[in-house]
Amino acid sequence: MHEHFQMTVADVLKRKHFEKAKVIAGHQGVHRIVKWVHVVEVTNIHHLLKGKELILSTGVGWKENESLLCSFLQQLIECDASGLCIEIGTYTSSIPQEVIQLADDHQFPIILFLQEVPFVEITQDIHTHLINRHYQMIANLEAYSQQLNKKLLSIGHYYEILKFLHHYLGHQVLFQMNGKEAEFVPECSEKKKREWLAYVEQPSKQTASQAIQLFHNDYARLSILSTAQEISEFDLLILDRTATAIAQHLLRDLYVEEKKRLAEQEWLKGWLEGEHSPQAISAYLTEHAPQVKAKGGCVVLCKFPSAKLSKDVTYFLLLFRTIFEQQGFHLFSIQLRHSLLFIFVNKRDVNTWKVRMHAGIERLLQSEFMQAKKSSVTLSVGKFVDNLALLPKSYQTAQETSRIQQRLGKKIASYFYEDLHMAKIVSLMESSGHLRDMVNEYLAPIIQHDEKHNGKLLETLKVYLACNGSKKETAERLFIVRQTLYHRLQKLEQLIGDDFMHPEKRLAMECMIYAYEYLPNLLE
Repeated sequence: MHEHFQMTVADVLKRKHFEKAKVIAGHQGVHRIVKWVHVVEVTNIHHLLKGKELILSTGVGWKENESLLCSFLQQLIECDASGLCIEIGTYTSSIPQEVIQLADDHQFPIILFLQEVPFVEITQDIHTHLINRHYQMIANLEAYSQQLNKKLLSIGHYYEILKFLHHYLGHQVLFQMNGKEAEFVPECSEKKKREWLAYVEQPSKQTASQAIQLFHNDYARLSILSTAQEISEFDLLILDRTATAIAQHLLRDLYVEEKKRLAEQEWLKGWLEGEHSPQAISAYLTEHAPQVKAKGGCVVLCKFPSAKLSKDVTYFLLLFRTIFEQQGFHLFSIQLRHSLLFIFVNKRDVNTWKVRMHAGIERLLQSEFMQAKKSSVTLSVGKFVDNLALLPKSYQTAQETSRIQQRLGKKIASYFYEDLHMAKIVSLMESSGHLRDMVNEYLAPIIQHDEKHNGKLLETLKVYLACNGSKKETAERLFIVRQTLYHRLQKLEQLIGDDFMHPEKRLAMECMIYAYEYLPNLLE
């Protein structure tokens, strides 16, 4: 266990110039940390202090004025000063009882020099000591970092790093990965664990926590607790170095794990092709994800703009996995020629899967990695299935979603197969080879009339159908007068018949308008 490089009022009292000094108030505050020493002879000092300063004064600022001294002391307490040292004799002969009581109430040490002392020598002595401690702290921090780096080369589990941190600082150590139980070094009772967990959640000078980030996402949290003293700046620096080392270790493990997953892809491909029985799928999950209680799942297809995946594919896989596992999914990945397939096994409430999936997609697209790469990865989410043996169906629908996205581009506003509705119908009709003829059958007269007369009959028909035949609303949305609308509707009746608002024909008309707008080259 190493020293914590903090100088306290009690340490200062042991220095040679304090041999004949006496603590007359705030005895319980001698543990206060001292970061610097100031000589102050003015009574308005709010703007001069930063906290943790030991104040030396002859009292010339307040002399025998009790109210000024109380105000001065109150400012020191509010500024989190370490203590007040007063030279008795020249300007101050005694300390009022009210001042002593105020100091005791706030555990703020008041120290009296019973004889004249050289303030310049006191400041020089303490400042030299503080600076030397600072240099020693830097040297110790560098030595700790070197030992930590050596350990990273040989350890098999991050628990060794946690033990090293505890041994070095002597503090209680807590480590908690997202979604997992906290680990304690040294081990303690269940009651104590609950107390420590509650303790680190509350802001305190005796606790400190550091988030461990992977791919700019919080992956775990490392905390230290001290029961004997405040957490020092040195403790915080050690905590930061240790968190970085654990992040490196976890990242290395994730890379190894990701490489291992790539070797299992053949089995996963067979799963999506329907080659495995429900029993085989259950056995695979038991072996590779024993902690997961599957509640359905789906397939997500990620397509990249280039003909082949970039060299950053492993990083992308880790980023993708980190984000969506935090949303309650267990992932299996399959790397294809120029795309990635992900099997999402749902671990939480089935009713929230889509909300969580959408939140994960937004986080992925807004990540620094995606923004920096300016990558236009296309995400296609297949149908959610309650039975994992039916994942081939989700795979097929993910492929269908991808085909529709490629065909319609940015006109498609959703990543989910179940949201495509009309697009699925149009895609099915297009695959049958009859879509062009159907659009011609219903819309060709209108389109030809608009092209010949620079008209807006198709737009009028679309809005009129959307307004459920309301002439008033249609005119308002088109910004035309009723008479103009009546004229256009009469023309539409001439071109396509006066029965276009008949339920069945109306549905067909709406479908064909959708097909024509999103596939405008149908009639070329």
